[in-house]
Amino acid sequence: MNMSKTNIISNAYVPLHPEIVESTAFEIVGDLGHTIQLGRSNFKKKVNRRIQLGSLSGRWREPVPGVSLRGQIRNVEIRRRTTGIAQRVAKLKWQWAGHIVRRRDGRWGLKVLEWQPRTGKRSVGGRLVSPTTRWTDDIRRVAGSRWIQAAQNRGIWNSLQKTYVQQWMSIG
Repeated sequence: MNMSKTNIISNAYVPLHPEIVESTAFEIVGDLGHTIQLGRSNFKKKVNRRIQLGSLSGRWREPVPGVSLRGQIRNVEIRRRTTGIAQRVAKLKWQWAGHIVRRRDGRWGLKVLEWQPRTGKRSVGGRLVSPTTRWTDDIRRVAGSRWIQAAQNRGIWNSLQKTYVQQWMSIG
């Protein structure tokens, strides 16, 4: 995490407070110029957007089929064509999570993954509710609550990867 490039942004429901971490105060900004959405719920929108932008084809080492309404291609066929991409995304997420927790150089990756708000709950729509699914929740479903300890052992972590990809594909 680059401390000089990190900013704080919020929506109308969360009051902003100055944050100081390791003697660095983060700038509070109103807009980053684009919408940020996390989680698997908008995965299909992200893939379609990137296909339209043409940004996936160079990264995945396999051609990404272009799909338009004029092609009259059934949804079943589109899912069949893009399954490899979704599996690759799940595999990369699993590998990245393991990589982040094995680092010992003091970077912020693990701190960000395990961050909890001051109140213990995130607000949604102006009221406090139980947190929605977090990025690591589906990792915990496969590797358990002690997933960080499991990731320290590459053999164990790699053996769980196939299960994770299958589970991720069935939910996603």
